[in-house]
Amino acid sequence: METSSSGGVNPAVVKRLLQKLAQMVPQALLSLDKQIFIGREILNRLAESDRLLLKEFVDSCLVDMRRREASDIEIGGWGSNGLIWLRVHGLKKPVPSYGSFETLEFDILIQNLLTAAQRELLYKDSNLDFSYHYRSDNGAVFRNRADCYFDLGALALNMRAIQTSIRDYDGFEFHPVVTSILSLAHTKEGLVLVTGITGSGKSSTLDSVIDMNNRTVEGHIIVIASPVEFIHRSQRCIVRHREVGRDTLTFKSGTVEALRQDPDIIVIGEMRDPDTILAALEVADSGHKVFSTLHTSSATESIERVIGEMPPITQDRVRNRLADILRCVISQKLVTGVDGKRVLAKEIMVMAPSIRAAIKNNNLSEIYQMINEGAKSGMVTMEQDLISLVRRRLITQDTALNFANNKRMMQQLLQRF
Repeated sequence: METSSSGGVNPAVVKRLLQKLAQMVPQALLSLDKQIFIGREILNRLAESDRLLLKEFVDSCLVDMRRREASDIEIGGWGSNGLIWLRVHGLKKPVPSYGSFETLEFDILIQNLLTAAQRELLYKDSNLDFSYHYRSDNGAVFRNRADCYFDLGALALNMRAIQTSIRDYDGFEFHPVVTSILSLAHTKEGLVLVTGITGSGKSSTLDSVIDMNNRTVEGHIIVIASPVEFIHRSQRCIVRHREVGRDTLTFKSGTVEALRQDPDIIVIGEMRDPDTILAALEVADSGHKVFSTLHTSSATESIERVIGEMPPITQDRVRNRLADILRCVISQKLVTGVDGKRVLAKEIMVMAPSIRAAIKNNNLSEIYQMINEGAKSGMVTMEQDLISLVRRRLITQDTALNFANNKRMMQQLLQRF
């Protein structure tokens, strides 16, 4: 098979094959009809050697993506301008050396990565979450979280590299009080939330917490995810991985089913809807240890989100339940370091009697100051952690201000610096 100078499949060879296949697509077909024709009439009849060539080209891009320390790759869609893009240390840029392709050629390239069943789901839902893996020359398996979607009738694909190793739990430098909350050896029940925007490292933090428990205490951990990313090998714990859409129908159903599976820890990949939130609260209320994530940037916002997702008539009940079962909120961001790489900044709220009362009385505006004054219990605001990174010369003052949740507080801290 002809290869490029970097060792991957030659983009020119792939380009010629895709051009030939694109000519087989009737020009009158648009959007979904075009995609259905590609999947059912072209790829279902394509020679195995040609399908393998296209797959190996994408795999070679993924190999190079990890070599460049990129977190994400973007393929296809009108917005790509015919190029494949990478996000390296937070910045997304095109990579011309991967070749230039028409949107129709990208459509074929993307659909070739899917099974026939996955393609049918894509046609039905106009979106598909899935996991994609490939083997390196030395036999190592690399996994990626993938999302396929439509961009002006053309297909686009994002893949995020799933790390092959887990960050050492000690590297987070959590306070002993926080570690006791996260560890099954010390705390058997309650809800812990890891929050942040997409790409803030929530999954990596959760994986480190799972690994810490897996290595230090006997128990049963059930991970419910969409899709499953890092696969934990059972050590002192038996670890089950249940993928939404394959092993269970929804996050909610997986959470409810877990109660009948004798769990000690239930990890819910994301609390993305009211039903899942309620299920998580009920499971934690039943005496289990629950970890989950939210797309929020602070502890206060996380509490507001959970309560706000509920119908007004039930919000008081949910507020009281949340105050009783919530144990800790870790809100995090990946900020640009002075070396161009990304550095973890975090806010940590530990449930204290004063915070519990503030939640029950709906005085959420008081919580920030409680976190600000809670260092002895392991609490830290985002602004306090950012100024600590500035003092350690890991980030600049401008970066600290840009990523602060409370700009005014950040300015005050910087003035004292």
